[in-house]
Amino acid sequence: MRLLFIGDVVGEPGRRALKELVPLLRRERDVQVVVANGENSAGGSGITMNTAAEIFASGVDVITTGDHVWDQKEVMDVLKTQSRVLRPLNYPPDTIGSGSTVFEIAGLPPVAVLNLQGRTFMPDLENPFRLAPAEVERLRARTPVIFVDMHAEATSEKIAMARMLDGRISALVGTHTHVQTADEQVFPGGTAFLCDAGFTGAHESVLGREIEPIVRRFVTNLPQRFAVATKRVLLQGALIDIDDATGRARSIERISRALPEKAGAVE
Repeated sequence: MRLLFIGDVVGEPGRRALKELVPLLRRERDVQVVVANGENSAGGSGITMNTAAEIFASGVDVITTGDHVWDQKEVMDVLKTQSRVLRPLNYPPDTIGSGSTVFEIAGLPPVAVLNLQGRTFMPDLENPFRLAPAEVERLRARTPVIFVDMHAEATSEKIAMARMLDGRISALVGTHTHVQTADEQVFPGGTAFLCDAGFTGAHESVLGREIEPIVRRFVTNLPQRFAVATKRVLLQGALIDIDDATGRARSIERISRALPEKAGAVE
């Protein structure tokens, strides 16, 4: 099985990259499963019914999120009606939505996706290191193929979580920093790891936003409007080859694919 994970989708440019490049990558790289982090897909912050539908229509199977999941008020309806849109597991138990899902594709074993959020320099949630092992064991009762999106600021949290779960999950890839790292590897137990998938959106930017307002914010400390940038759009993420029978990863490869520039593209 080949699973493509796509790093944080930022605004319309990120959604456009999905629409054009996901079908291409599915054909070129024989991808069977696609997971994408969509927490910044609606205007650069949050997710809506329309942006979720657009992401699914591009060929994505499951959408993960993170700390910006609540930035659009209609996310409540998204989480109520879309079982394949996840919020981090480690919100309080009565929080709307789910932190994991298992879905089936004809001819393949079931695929489990688990969404976790770190706590260092992040909102103070339940401890993911306490919650993840039990959830992984619950998912393993249904399938050996388990992918984890660890949405966290600190590299140490991502690495430690992957090391703790090595041999029990197929892969853990980090999100949130929007900067693709170069530490892809398969741990001894068969778990593929990448500290951060990067982001899908405009890279002539500061993390997907227009450059000048962010520079002014750092210079002046005054509020600015951080518009979504539009130039040099890339799809970034990781391609993971997984053994169907055991759930062990065979390999992991960073993906960074440019969206060809087109006249008249929506900004």
